[in-house]
Amino acid sequence: MIYDLIKYPLFTEKSKLVEDKYTFAVEKRAKKPDVKKAIEELYRVKVEKINIIKVKGKKKRVRVQTGKTASFKKAIVTLKKGERIEFA
Repeated sequence: MIYDLIKYPLFTEKSKLVEDKYTFAVEKRAKKPDVKKAIEELYRVKVEKINIIKVKGKKKRVRVQTGKTASFKKAIVTLKKGERIEFA
């Protein structure tokens, strides 16, 4: 299902500084046209451009044990002028 591609929006200090751009965590199998279609249907906005980035997991250590955080894919969505997404 196309709605399953979008996991959740990512709110960071850097992502909030930029206007008309929103960041979402997406499924690893997500492609640009699928993400565009899902965002336009879910939030009823017009998408101008999408950039997709693979984020590698970081190495973490708790006392003696070492591990790794999960890798994920994120999409930076640029909306057309005047469009906004309202998060509740």
